[in-house]
Amino acid sequence: MKPGLRFLIAAKRCEITELDQLARTSALVESVARLIHELQRERGLSNLYLASCGRRWADERSSQIGRSDAAQAGVLACFDDLDTEDGALRLGARLHARIAYALQGLDALVTLRQRIDAQATSPAQASADLARLISALLAVVFEAADSATEPLISRRLVALFNFMQGKEFAGQERATGSAMYAAGEPDIQGQQRLLHLIDSQERCLQTFGEFASPAMWARWLSAPQAEDLVRLERMRRIVSTTPPGQPLCGANSQDWFDACTSRIDTMRRIEEALVAELLGLCRERTACARLELEQLQAATPSAGPDADFFSRPTPTDLAASDKADSEHAYGHQLGRSMLDLVQDQARRLQAMEDELETVRSSLHERKLIERAKGLLMAHRQLSEEAAHKTMRQMAMSQNRRLVEVAEAVLAMADVLPSPR
Repeated sequence: MKPGLRFLIAAKRCEITELDQLARTSALVESVARLIHELQRERGLSNLYLASCGRRWADERSSQIGRSDAAQAGVLACFDDLDTEDGALRLGARLHARIAYALQGLDALVTLRQRIDAQATSPAQASADLARLISALLAVVFEAADSATEPLISRRLVALFNFMQGKEFAGQERATGSAMYAAGEPDIQGQQRLLHLIDSQERCLQTFGEFASPAMWARWLSAPQAEDLVRLERMRRIVSTTPPGQPLCGANSQDWFDACTSRIDTMRRIEEALVAELLGLCRERTACARLELEQLQAATPSAGPDADFFSRPTPTDLAASDKADSEHAYGHQLGRSMLDLVQDQARRLQAMEDELETVRSSLHERKLIERAKGLLMAHRQLSEEAAHKTMRQMAMSQNRRLVEVAEAVLAMADVLPSPR
């Protein structure tokens, strides 16, 4: 076997190893999505329980905690299945750090539940605490998307992450509205938060549409949710426009919870379909890579030196128009020269890198926006909603993209005084 072919085979084996790890990561994402869904429902019921001073919703909340615990056991099993020994996973350090932080939150969940049982926390604080735990779990999904090395799988992970984030905002909306309805009156902070959460949902779903497959986007658009949205929009108007201090019908807390839950359950079914599509794609790409490995192992490149080496373009100079031809680069390899095999591999890797760059730019922009928002929160003592609103107003007034405003805010970090 020629040395060059031996290294091409080694490269393909590395790709298969990465795909196998990506399949395990995708299975983890599936379990995390299930746990987040159960915690979202637990959060809504906990808010109703607290807002009613423990007079209602105790049994429903207790049953839900059992479902959350079962989902948590599945996530812990997936954590155990991840390879933490040889550091083979790309960007594994960040993913593993996110997992470690999420595990701390899951350990603290017992104490939070005890405070809720004792009515020793407010609905707003309980909701914020559970949102923080869910955010830690979503960060695991984010890093999984950022660590993916296969372009199409990376796109689907980005689509799934944004859909899950939108669903989380819908869950926070349910919890925020539940607290106000159960309390019997709105408050200005709750109303502002509702408007922020509704807007945030729309932004996440827009990004989801950019990266989802056409089939999944069409499935979301055709999801049977029209009746739920009409009912939800009516109750949104009531809770967001009723002047603070004016009464809300406490009996509507059940209607609000049911309307929000119906929409979130619809989103959960789409989420499950997205995960199934992702896992199927992992299996398909892995099978394809294994077939390509078999073809490489059976290849018999022409004997003798590759005299065309100096007249052929280098791998980095290959035209973009060649990318489509490289999708089945290993289909007809028998009898080809080593240089042909190398160039086919180079075309394929360049196409993957270009596509990954597009996907990761979206993730990078999100990181910048979140960092800039955190900076404003620290230095101006703003809430998350107020910081985001400030940045959006700056973007509109300056006719700039939100990420450009974020970069400008971060550029000022060194000259800002230390937060007190």
